[in-house]
Amino acid sequence: MAKILLIETATDVCSVAIANDGEVIALMESGQTASHSAVLTNFIAACTEKAGLHLTSLDAIAISGGPGSYSSLRVGASTAKGMAYALDKPLIAVDTLYSLAARVIARENGPFFVAPMLDARRNEVWTALYDHEGMQIAENQPLILDGNALTEWLTQMGVKPQDKVLLAGNGVLKVQENGYAYQAEDVRCSAVSMAAIADQYFREQKWVDTAYYEPFYMKPPNITTPKKQFLSD
Repeated sequence: MAKILLIETATDVCSVAIANDGEVIALMESGQTASHSAVLTNFIAACTEKAGLHLTSLDAIAISGGPGSYSSLRVGASTAKGMAYALDKPLIAVDTLYSLAARVIARENGPFFVAPMLDARRNEVWTALYDHEGMQIAENQPLILDGNALTEWLTQMGVKPQDKVLLAGNGVLKVQENGYAYQAEDVRCSAVSMAAIADQYFREQKWVDTAYYEPFYMKPPNITTPKKQFLSD
């Protein structure tokens, strides 16, 4: 039975769990934290205590690999990489959008499509499309929600107006369209959603290179240069 530490920091939710054979046995998470770096290690310590495990007893470390917030993903990745290296454990990366979709698929009855959505600021989301069996119909991509962009995109993907489309994630609130049978699911990023996927990846030895792993940011961070000029002697 594989014991895996799960770390989810792709959004404003900081979530840590430990799963044993795909079942969550300890969970700590908060959507109110101002800084993931301030609570992440405390959450990890609390989870190991709840599970009655020592870090050396873990079989792997799993990280939510993005897309998501650049700074939040970096906090999670650096922590996971450091632990994997220090403990000599394999590192597993779970696609953030896929884990959102999997959570919906596990609790709903088909047929339907699910479009996980993450807030990408302004009027943009990161999204993908899956069917009710977990088959990916459209790869991860940015989508600007101008006009009927979502409806038009779904049409291009072969979704019909009468098809049931479930939306999940923190980008759902940006959707203003009603061209399809949209249904917003109360699902947010959580380490819980990663458990079954990480367990499967572990069994398949679908690991990433700890030394060279970088999260999937989707696009580079928006780093600006201060306009104010400072005088020098």
